[in-house]
Amino acid sequence: MKILIYGSGAIGSNLGGLLTQSGEDVTLLARGAQLEALRNHGLIIELAGKPSQTIPVNALPANEIKDQFDIIFITLKSMQIEAAAEDIMSRLAPDGALVMVQNGLPWWYFDGIPSQHAGKTLHCLDRSGKLKKLIPLERIVGAVIFKPVIQLAPGRILISDSVASKLLIGEVNNAVTPRIEKIAAMVDKAGLPTLVSNDIRLDKWRKLMINLIWNPLCAITQSAPGYIAASPFAVDMVRKLILEGNAVLANLGVDVKVDPDKELERVKASFTQQPSMLQDVRAGRSIECDAIVNSVIEIAEITGVEVPTLRAVAGILEVINQTLVREQKAIGPIDKN
Repeated sequence: MKILIYGSGAIGSNLGGLLTQSGEDVTLLARGAQLEALRNHGLIIELAGKPSQTIPVNALPANEIKDQFDIIFITLKSMQIEAAAEDIMSRLAPDGALVMVQNGLPWWYFDGIPSQHAGKTLHCLDRSGKLKKLIPLERIVGAVIFKPVIQLAPGRILISDSVASKLLIGEVNNAVTPRIEKIAAMVDKAGLPTLVSNDIRLDKWRKLMINLIWNPLCAITQSAPGYIAASPFAVDMVRKLILEGNAVLANLGVDVKVDPDKELERVKASFTQQPSMLQDVRAGRSIECDAIVNSVIEIAEITGVEVPTLRAVAGILEVINQTLVREQKAIGPIDKN
């Protein structure tokens, strides 16, 4: 099978490196400094307490990739997919699969399975309707990844052991199909433990309910979860966010519920973790407000749940994100000169 990694940042380059090392036919679509580093030096992986590892990879710019691919792992941020949708589909073989490795909820959340909200659109995830129009449901494989990876520099990543690595993949209609079993076996063989899900939406919520709390709060406070859990005022906000998220899930009929006390206990010693939003703010990149926060607010509106704390957090994130987009650099002290 011919495999394309579409979006060769920390997660994508690591996945591409593992599959390459496993003997698969893999191309990494990359650009800029990341492309130059991967081409010239390979992927350099730092592991805590171990020597660094280098994996030679086949990294190419978009204009040099002419093939069509049997599997495309989409490792772009969710807000980047719309602009790339036509190009992605042009590179997919007629019976190929798109493995969508994004945080948060997908635009197809209410499609493909029966529910009381079937056919509704999460507008914040597909504002123009382009994704639903261009990407057929039957080509999509949903995915949830647990992989604590930090981009240290172009072509160089750090893999933490703070969370056990795994990938969950599932069909949009929740069927367990031969293609999904084949993809899971391939990635598992490459060294990333991979499980087939028969309810990928449920698995997305299980991760999202953690991301919903720590991604925004870590980005806003520029702090790891342990510091937030040590502040009585911040703990109150954590509890409110969890309770609001639980209320949305209950009205939606999703069997997930987070215990605020257990979650605060879980992170109380976590002083080095950098959730993706915190990494993005520090690197001057746009943050995934829509998939992680705004989509939950939109579902709250659909299901009739009040989420005032989540709305307040979303407002702060929006201003931060506008600054990142406007300044095109990491947020830091104001230059007095």
